Amino acid sequence: MGPPEPLRFDPDPLRALPHALGGPPLRGLLKARPADFVVEEIPAEAFSGEGEHLVLQLRKTGLNTADVARRLADWAGVARSAVGYAGLKDRQAVTTQYFSMCLPGREMPDPGALETQDLQLLSHTRHRRKLRRGDLLGNRFTLCLRELEGAPAQAEACLSRIRAAGVPNYFGAQRFGRGASNLIAAQALLAGRARRPPPERRRMLLSAARSHVFNQVLAARVRAGSWNRALPGEALLRDGGRRPLLMRHLSPELEERLRAGELHPSGPLPGRPGHCLAPEDEAARVERAAIGAAGLEDWVAALGAQRLDADRRALRLIPRDMHWAWEADALRLSFELPPGCYATVLVRELMRPASD
Repeated sequence: MGPPEPLRFDPDPLRALPHALGGPPLRGLLKARPADFVVEEIPAEAFSGEGEHLVLQLRKTGLNTADVARRLADWAGVARSAVGYAGLKDRQAVTTQYFSMCLPGREMPDPGALETQDLQLLSHTRHRRKLRRGDLLGNRFTLCLRELEGAPAQAEACLSRIRAAGVPNYFGAQRFGRGASNLIAAQALLAGRARRPPPERRRMLLSAARSHVFNQVLAARVRAGSWNRALPGEALLRDGGRRPLLMRHLSPELEERLRAGELHPSGPLPGRPGHCLAPEDEAARVERAAIGAAGLEDWVAALGAQRLDADRRALRLIPRDMHWAWEADALRLSFELPPGCYATVLVRELMRPASD
C-alpha cells in the first residue's frame, strides 16, 4: 500500500468552516483601506525604564512585522536576531506595536533616519530583556466595515450575541499563507518530501499545520453544537490562561464558570505527546473522530515527532470591552482580544465579504 494521497486545500482555508451563529447577517468590505483596520498592542508588563534593550513603540501602515524588524536591524546596525517583538501584525492595517533591540551601552540612533510616511516612532524606553512572542495581554482593535448590505436589526442581534457569548476561536486565514501556500508547504515538510527549511520558515509551517488541525477539530465541534460547552473528559482552559484543567465531572461550579466565560473547552495543537494535558472520554473520542474525518492522523503523528510540545487552545473566543456604532453605510467596531486571536474570525460571524 503506497503513501496516502496529499490533501487538497481551498485557497481560502476558512471558506468551508461552519459559522456558529446562524450565518452572517451582513455583506460588505473589511480593510477597504488600511485605516479601517487599526490594532494597538497591550503589553504584558510595564517596561522597566532601564536595561540593555531599547524598546520602541512604533506605528506602521502597510508594513508587516518582519518588514519593520529588518528596517530596525539596518537602522541600529544589529543582527536581525537582536530585534524582538511580541506578536505578528497584518500588513493591510494601521498598527501600534512594540519592538526591542539589544543595544548595551549605546544611545538610540537618530530617529530621523528611521521614520518614514509608513513608520512613525511614538515613544521609546529601556527594558531588561528582549521582547518575546506572546509578551502581550492582548490587542485592541478598531475596525470599520463599509458598503454594507443587510438588515441592521439582525446585525444588532448578532453583535449582542457575539459580545455576550463569543465566536469560534478559529485561526485566521493569515496563518495559512496566500492561497493556502503554508499548508501546501507544511504537508510536504511533514511527509518528508521537502528539504528542511530555515528555522523561522520551519516554525511558520509547523504552526500552520497545527492551526489547521485545530480548525478542523473546532469545525466538528461547531457542527455538533459543542464548541461552547464542555464534554465529559474535556481539557478546560481558563480565560486568558494556558494550563488545562481536566473535567471528569461537570459540577455546578464548573458549569457556572463555563457560562460566565471564565473557562472554555479546548482543542489540540499537536506536538510531542505527554507534554500537555490531553482530553479523555467523550471529548477525546470526538477529537480523534474529527482528526480522522479530516484525514489528518498522519499530520498529528508527524507533528508529534517534531521538537515542539503539544498544547491546547480555547475553542471559544469572547471579546472584551466590545462596542459598536453605525456611521452612514459603515459600522465601526472596537474590542480587545487575547494574544493569538483573530479579529477577522469575529467579523466572519457578522459579515460576508462583498465578493462572495
